[in-house]
Amino acid sequence: METLMVCLIGIFVAVATYLLLSKNLIRIILGTALLSHAVHLLILTIGEVKKGDVPLLKETPGPYTDALPQALILTAIVISFAVTAFLLVLAYRVYATNKTDDVEKLRGDEYE
Repeated sequence: METLMVCLIGIFVAVATYLLLSKNLIRIILGTALLSHAVHLLILTIGEVKKGDVPLLKETPGPYTDALPQALILTAIVISFAVTAFLLVLAYRVYATNKTDDVEKLRGDEYE
């Protein structure tokens, strides 16, 4: 199961890198969102969330699951959603102002 997750994370990172190197602004934003999802899966895989019992006080001692990876993933999901929403609004304003979403055309002339 862990090798499947590692392969999925690798595919997400590869696709996100491809999208980040694009000239289209929307593809760049989708690449950042996909890269953040890859990081979430990486934290989930490294944290070994399914190993152990629920961390409640019981009479039976045993290995407990660490709740820190879940808290980190939840925080990262909220932050990445906010950043993606901000970037989408920013891309909309750039397109409304310049009538293009091509990054090369947004640079302007070389003498400006």
